[in-house]
Amino acid sequence: MEEKRSFISRLITDNPVFGLYLGICSTLALSTSINNALGMGLSVVAVLVLSNVVVSLVAKITPDDIHIPVYIVVIATLVTILQMFLNAYAPDLYTALGAFLSLIVVNCIILGRAEAYACSHNVVDSAKDGLMMGLAYTCSLLAMSLIREILGTGVLELTNPFAGSAVIFSIRLIPQAYTIPFMTEQTGSFFTFACLAAAVAAYKAGLEKKDSKKEAK
Repeated sequence: MEEKRSFISRLITDNPVFGLYLGICSTLALSTSINNALGMGLSVVAVLVLSNVVVSLVAKITPDDIHIPVYIVVIATLVTILQMFLNAYAPDLYTALGAFLSLIVVNCIILGRAEAYACSHNVVDSAKDGLMMGLAYTCSLLAMSLIREILGTGVLELTNPFAGSAVIFSIRLIPQAYTIPFMTEQTGSFFTFACLAAAVAAYKAGLEKKDSKKEAK
């Protein structure tokens, strides 16, 4: 039960994007389709888990005055390997993610978890933390992209980046005449982000109100 509560807390109340406002740039830029969202989300999950594991292993032997540069080198190495892998096996996805793939190195979520958690916890707990935060980030991207793609184009489509972008499914949910084109533009990304961030804030306020009532009793 406690683990379930922890997962819900990470996913909603402690969501890195809508709760802590980290990694916003990539979320706003890449949430135009679920393909980009899944590609970026899973990339961040992989880097988060592996970087947390490595940082946990080297934290005790890393001098305090150089620990940040060491963590950045670890993250940069993992991102470089990820870029090489995607460029070789999923070139379309690699091109779609563009510069934001390289910017994973300076993503506040990854460096923040390395500094705030992985450096002071064991390997297993650090890997779990990276997985949880990575999934929360991926869910944020998916929520944004689902809203923007469906309202903006009326179509929900997913392709396989490892098979020449072969279409897995493509479903029209809204007739073309009733779509909202601005949702696929920058204005739509800010509007969607504001609505989801407000919803998370309202949810957190509701939880705090319930907790205060319980304490009063």
